[in-house]
Amino acid sequence: MRKGALIGLDPFNPVASVTVFQFNPEKLTRTLGPQTSGTAGSIFETERLKGPPEETIKFDLKFDAADDLDIGDGITESLGLYPQLSALEMLVYPKSALVITNTVLLATGTIEVIPPTGPLTLFVWGPQRILPVQIKEFTIEEQKFDSNLNPIEAKATLALRVLSYNDLSLTHPGYWIFLLHQIAKEVFATIGSIGNVDNLDELFE
Repeated sequence: MRKGALIGLDPFNPVASVTVFQFNPEKLTRTLGPQTSGTAGSIFETERLKGPPEETIKFDLKFDAADDLDIGDGITESLGLYPQLSALEMLVYPKSALVITNTVLLATGTIEVIPPTGPLTLFVWGPQRILPVQIKEFTIEEQKFDSNLNPIEAKATLALRVLSYNDLSLTHPGYWIFLLHQIAKEVFATIGSIGNVDNLDELFE
């Protein structure tokens, strides 16, 4: 079975924010909020859409160091699950080098500091679903610890907001990643609809 993943694309440190799921979530909860532009009572505007729906994906991730501890993995014995949890957490942290640079420049009065941007985060759930996302909710529950208080069993609960071409500029790679996702979804919808066309007669019998 393929593994899901959350990948932060950072050109300055390409491997700092890569989390391949140790265990795939048992379920995904997807909420779609249609973006209608029409107003109530307007017979000409109610069917207009100003963009794709706002989609939120929620799921739980489980982490367990038991297998690595059983085979005597040195990193796990020393640090437990800290490396795996840290890779996930770095998706919502600005890079420390940028923070230090901005702090120094601000102290010298040479620039107007602009908040640093985070990495482009991709949610990968099989070849048909690769989405640019923004982490909106993030809870880590550390459930078991070793003798040095390193976490060895944990659960992360995440809520991801899917970023569409309404959120990104034309030159942003996430713009095209989402557009390709929508085009693929339209193809899948056509395949599904074709299978139901033959059943339309049953509605009027």
